[in-house]
Amino acid sequence: MPKKILLVPFKGVDLEAVSFLEDKLPSIFNLSTELHSILPLPPAYNPQRGQYLSFPFLEALLPLKKEDKLILGITEVDLYAPHLNFIFGQAAIGRNVAVISLFRLHPSFYGLPEDKDLFLERTLKEAVHELGHLYGLPHCSNPYCVMHFSNSIRDTDIKGFNFCEACKKRLK
Repeated sequence: MPKKILLVPFKGVDLEAVSFLEDKLPSIFNLSTELHSILPLPPAYNPQRGQYLSFPFLEALLPLKKEDKLILGITEVDLYAPHLNFIFGQAAIGRNVAVISLFRLHPSFYGLPEDKDLFLERTLKEAVHELGHLYGLPHCSNPYCVMHFSNSIRDTDIKGFNFCEACKKRLK
């Protein structure tokens, strides 16, 4: 059973967002957080896409894996997975590692004025979502549940950062 969430920032990440997660995640998961030193970006850049493949980020986190910790990598670069245009995050279920990208969570990405509160709220939602996967939760059909799949930033904005009743039951 995990006892801690290890937050692992990758080079260039917004450290205020990492600090926000460090503060907010313990009350959601009833686990303490620990901050790791900054890791370099893995060699995952695809110049044809202008994005980074997500799997090398998960692989970079695996050496930090310990039985009692969930590992959450946080990056500022734009991530993608095969057959998807982009991803907000990805979890390696059964391996206790996940990564989130803050790149598309900034309102400025969509041509809007930067809004720090909205950005941090989106960051928390995506972090809780990926950590939920590490607990074995699948995507949820409830659009307000944090485990609902975000196909767009609109989906992220609609959902909350909490689990619906059905997901809470599964979590226990």
